[in-house]
Amino acid sequence: MSAPAVHPARIGSADFGIYHKLNSVWHKRALNIFTFIVLAHWAEHLAQAYQIYVLGWARPAAGGFLGFFFPWLVSSEIMHYGYAIVMLVGLWTLRKGFTGTSRKWWTVALVIQFWHHIEHAVLQWQALTHNYWFNSPVPVSFLQMLLPKSRVEIHLFYNTVVFIPMIIGMYYHMFPPRGEEKAACSCSLRREPLPAIAA
Repeated sequence: MSAPAVHPARIGSADFGIYHKLNSVWHKRALNIFTFIVLAHWAEHLAQAYQIYVLGWARPAAGGFLGFFFPWLVSSEIMHYGYAIVMLVGLWTLRKGFTGTSRKWWTVALVIQFWHHIEHAVLQWQALTHNYWFNSPVPVSFLQMLLPKSRVEIHLFYNTVVFIPMIIGMYYHMFPPRGEEKAACSCSLRREPLPAIAA
């Protein structure tokens, strides 16, 4: 008597794929990890702003918490570009787990982060080639051309305009509006959804 044939699950299959699991059974956990990363990054930027505006430190010395231990890392473009990629990949990867109103807001965050990533790609390219735009002594982004001495504020601006629609999307994901189907994960906390607001 021969043993039955065993068919291993394909990585890309609808039932067993990692992408599918990240947007269904693993969505809540993945979203929690992603949120922790985002909040840790926010803490760094807020610490840097505190060092400049409250403690009165010179901008080159204000590197946030990481700057105490790795000042070279904070001043490099690779860390900032790496985080922009992590944000872009996280927003894109977890998007399928959102539905209705929550997906609209999450997509707004994704689109803004895509542009933020372009800004960091431009900075990274200049850092690698040492070809700084407009005879600047350091790499400059598109927005820095308008606000040349405001890099800290520009980073806070971009993080804010990505974070706000992301949080709104998460709210409607956990508390789906009335008439919208729940996502295929355990993130929803409300049994009776409320009406949606226009995106």
